[in-house]
Amino acid sequence: MLPTPALRVAPVPTARRVRRTHAPLLGTACLLMAGVGLPLGAQSAATAARPAAPRTMAAGNVVPGVEVLLSDSLHLLRGKRVGLLTNHSGRDRKGTSTVDLLFNAPGVKLTALYGPEHGIRGEAKAGEKVSSAVDPKTKVPVYSLYGETETPTPAMLKDVDVLVYDIQDVGARVYTYPWTLALMAAAAKKPLIILDRPNPIRADRIEGNILDLQYRSLVGQHAIALRYGLTIGELMRYLTATKAIDAQVTVVPMKNYRRAMWFDETGIPRINPSPNLRTLDAELLYPGTVFFEGTNATEGRGTDAPFQLIGADYLTDHVALAAEMNALKLPGVRFDTATRTIEAGYKFGGKTIPMVKVSVTDRNAVRPVELGIRLLRAIYARHPQQFKWREPSTNAAGRVRSIDRLAGTDQLTKAVEAGTIDALLKAWDADATKFRGLVAPHLIYR
Repeated sequence: MLPTPALRVAPVPTARRVRRTHAPLLGTACLLMAGVGLPLGAQSAATAARPAAPRTMAAGNVVPGVEVLLSDSLHLLRGKRVGLLTNHSGRDRKGTSTVDLLFNAPGVKLTALYGPEHGIRGEAKAGEKVSSAVDPKTKVPVYSLYGETETPTPAMLKDVDVLVYDIQDVGARVYTYPWTLALMAAAAKKPLIILDRPNPIRADRIEGNILDLQYRSLVGQHAIALRYGLTIGELMRYLTATKAIDAQVTVVPMKNYRRAMWFDETGIPRINPSPNLRTLDAELLYPGTVFFEGTNATEGRGTDAPFQLIGADYLTDHVALAAEMNALKLPGVRFDTATRTIEAGYKFGGKTIPMVKVSVTDRNAVRPVELGIRLLRAIYARHPQQFKWREPSTNAAGRVRSIDRLAGTDQLTKAVEAGTIDALLKAWDADATKFRGLVAPHLIYR
């Protein structure tokens, strides 16, 4: 067994340091036992969401964890053999890859690279198996953790003393990157260092249900809310402190980050975290429109606006559907009609189909989970014979339907079919409130 999970958290500049007799300061990092102490004035998750500044505001000066590591915490890696789980989104503000930064860091020996879904360069399609290889620039072996192998084998870890994680998250439970990290942390039994990054859709907003563990998969491994309102470092802090994962985790935090920030307010250059999340608006809508992955309608893959365009060849009433959705007056969004020819290789590939486009008009007001559920119900009610839930894939654990894995429950489909989504939304709001309280002791940022 590993010792009690611990996190080293560097101080937030404006707050006092917390010293504990069992947790001496190491350099500029303060060691905190998970679930015991809060770093530097971390706030309650129940704090009301503050309005974000308009999109035109000047960019901030958030320093990502990788730069903090290199500036004042490199002692955590010096003299050790390092395995790095990363992809194209792991880089500093100048655009230099974390792979290259650690490969060239003095006293650090980069011995292994691990790639998640879409591969270490972020180029593979969703669901496409990724092969292991050798990084052409550094000649370091690259091991795939998406496809045949989802957790590192002993052979993949034999030359590694410590693991490092640096990938941009999107703040939604259905995203596979955090769960590749969680599986690695639980299986590897080696110290893990997380280089923290922003939650792009605000880290002070929590929505949706808490996952029912009988539906756990690579789109949801642990009992957290759908839009979980945490950075990746805070998420792992919570999971280790509550014993959901048995791992020794160190978080290298960002500097100058605030929970209410949208990604475009941080000053960190945007890099699409995966091929089909191309805008901040798409990332915001994703926790709701992702449900259409589990249906025979398309979530917009193969178009110019994935997760903002929803359609099907049978959606010939899309004008009336858009009007119906607008009549609901859902906060922060507008529904328009569209027609797109879908790229080959996706649902309706090669066909020109009617679609509904979801446009964000006030991002601070949008409730993406509710939006996705209400749109599911509207299409189902109009097309009960044509609209279908996708059948379980052959590699789905227990042959669970895709929609149930995405929702983390079978209650969503039941409510959509029965027309009881208002009751479902009320129950999911209660889950979000519960989760807000559960994570409150484990936050890092104000």
